[in-house]
Amino acid sequence: MPEYAELLKGYQRFREHTYPRQRARFEETAMEGQHPKLMVIGCSDSRVDPAQIFDVDPGDIFVVRNVAALVPPFETTPGLHGVSAAVEFAVQMLEVRQIVVMGHGRCGGCKAALTQNFSSAAPGEGGFVANWINLLSGAREPVARKYGTNGRKAEMAMEFAAIRQSLANLRTFPWLAEKEQAGDLKLRGAHFSIYEGVLYSLDEETGEFLPED
Repeated sequence: MPEYAELLKGYQRFREHTYPRQRARFEETAMEGQHPKLMVIGCSDSRVDPAQIFDVDPGDIFVVRNVAALVPPFETTPGLHGVSAAVEFAVQMLEVRQIVVMGHGRCGGCKAALTQNFSSAAPGEGGFVANWINLLSGAREPVARKYGTNGRKAEMAMEFAAIRQSLANLRTFPWLAEKEQAGDLKLRGAHFSIYEGVLYSLDEETGEFLPED
């Protein structure tokens, strides 16, 4: 199959060009460990790689990606809490100074949450997706009432609502909230428009997403 062969071609370019240029950085992080000051919670979408969008070096950002860039609320019930583990490691062990929740335009997960696609699907046929994006069930209702469930305005409103919901859920982690209140941690929301190639940041004063220069 050709897909992996294409990856290997990219690896060869990396070895020929990128690695020699950044060799000192790789060696430094290998010897001293990682010390990122910023965590990015992004979507698994193949078009929105945080390292590419922010043009950062190895070791600069700690990244977790999942469908729709969602953060579940704090809970201690039995189960496998992958996002919570990543947040815990970033905040408590790496001591990052900022967390950015970065959603994006044309997000399939947000669209599915808005239209309730897969709502009755079995696992393997959309059921896992449905259970995951059910985290947005509360955020969906105001969007659906105001904009309906179809069209770009509704989809964008859902994408913005998902970012706000994940930020609110982050604040349910007690030790994270303590750090934020003490001024040791900053939470930010961002939205990357694939069509425009523009990053929008959530303005704390107005509550709106404004384009970065």
